[in-house]
Order: sequence, then C-alpha cells, then structure tokens
Amino acid sequence: MLQAIFIVLSVITLGGAVAVVTNKNVFHSALFLVVVLVGVAGLYLLLEAPFIAMVQVLIYVGAISTLIIFAIMLTRRLMNTHQRQRNEQWLLSATVCLGLLLVLVVLITQAHWPVVQANVSEGSLPRLGQDLMERYVLPLEVAAVLLLAALIGAIVIARERMP
Repeated sequence: MLQAIFIVLSVITLGGAVAVVTNKNVFHSALFLVVVLVGVAGLYLLLEAPFIAMVQVLIYVGAISTLIIFAIMLTRRLMNTHQRQRNEQWLLSATVCLGLLLVLVVLITQAHWPVVQANVSEGSLPRLGQDLMERYVLPLEVAAVLLLAALIGAIVIARERMP
C-alpha cells in the first residue's frame, strides 16, 4: 500500500514539475509549483517526517507560493496575453538539463549507498521548538520583519504604477 501511495505521489510531483517548466503561462506554472510542493510534503510524510512535511506546507506552499503568485499578479506586464512569454534559449537549456540528467543517472547507478538505521533522540522536536523561541528568536523575527517589509514595498510599488 505504501509503495502505491509513493508511486502516486511521485507521479503527481514529477508531472507537476514538468508542467511548471513547460507551461507558457507564468501564473499557471506557479499554481503547478504548489502541486509539486504539496507532493513533496506527502513524500516527507511517507518518510515518517511529519514535522518536515508540516514546515514544507506552511513555509513553501503557504508563504513562498503565495508570495510568488502575488508578485505575478502585481506584475501586469507578465499577465499580458499579447506579449510573448518564451525563452529563445530553450534548446541550450534543454541540452544542459539532459546532460545534467545523464550525469545524475550515472552517479546514482554507480555509487554504493549504504543504508543505516538512524536513531532519533527523544525530545529532539521540543528542543528544536525551544531553540527557535529562545536561542534563535532574534534571527527568526528579523527574517519575519524583512519579509513583511518586502511585501509592503511590493504593494507600494504596484500601487504607484496602477492607472
């Protein structure tokens, strides 16, 4: 059963990734990116890493994807249907990607991957939360304020350009 779920999640994730790259509409590509990130979160759940899956959904699907979609919608030039939205160097990009794929396939098939049972210490998740709220609270808050300032700046810039 787990293998069937893994195959379904993998097909959804890879199909979404192909759709992100091949779609001509930037907005639709951003929506397919959400599908990819949710698929990766599902794969994390299969790996019995619910915390990483939750962080994936909250940060990447919830925040980053929303920010990307918001930025695309604020940029009216990209939403223009008359403008050509195609890269002229697609053949070079495809060649480089295929070369990298070949290198990765060779590396994966030739490498010996040892499998080791990892022991997770008890109380590591509460310790992580405690560190985030005590030891690393200042960098966490600085990052939050910086992202908020960037979002407000994007809104101000977009409002000045609107007719």
